[in-house]
Amino acid sequence: MFKRKYIIILIFILVVFLSSSFVFNQFVSMHEGNQNATNDSKSVTHEIIANNSAQDGGTVEVIRNMGNPNGEKIAYVVGVHPLENDTHRTFLKIFSQFDNKNYCYDVYIINVTEDFSKYGQLSPDDEPGRATGQDLALKYVYPQIVNGSYKLAVDVHAHGGVYAYDTFVFSPVDGSVGETYGRNVSNHTQNVSYYNPYQTTSGPYLTIPLNQHGVPAFYYEENSYFSQGIKDSHMLELVKAVDNLKL
Repeated sequence: MFKRKYIIILIFILVVFLSSSFVFNQFVSMHEGNQNATNDSKSVTHEIIANNSAQDGGTVEVIRNMGNPNGEKIAYVVGVHPLENDTHRTFLKIFSQFDNKNYCYDVYIINVTEDFSKYGQLSPDDEPGRATGQDLALKYVYPQIVNGSYKLAVDVHAHGGVYAYDTFVFSPVDGSVGETYGRNVSNHTQNVSYYNPYQTTSGPYLTIPLNQHGVPAFYYEENSYFSQGIKDSHMLELVKAVDNLKL
């Protein structure tokens, strides 16, 4: 019985990892299929920047140069908290369908491959995979963004309905340029509020040091229990508002 239990767990982990890879590959294919004259697909590249799951508990990939190759650079990050994967998948889908981008985008995708235990259950999110994703963000994503001439970074998350607002953006560094950009995004959307919960576990691993070292950064948070249609519409509002920012 003991042996059978661990075989089942290993099979489950493999299925989740393959599913993450499938979503990533689908994103690449969808994006390349949606490029138009103002978005040069020839400049788009895919790079694996961390591929040692045994050591790090996960991998990190980045798709570079999406959108306008002559525009200012913006980074999106998904996967810091693996249990919030429904919103990560929503972003990848909506972003790939959004054409005529004004800016040049790099999308960093963190894939936690071990220690997520109850993967797929949002609440409570106290599994080891949460810390693993944060460590991957600090070790691999942060250095790339802080040294990459980015004008903005957006970290995509979800929550289980525990906040006063369901859909919101915020920067954990008050008075920062990241806060200004976040408030501008909120002001130009119908359903994305600006709300600072004053508590974030992942802030010290990505958005706080980015803001402190010259790269404006903010979070996007979505209620994971909304219907997929609502998530899609909210994500499209975010993507459009970010693309229309004056950087």
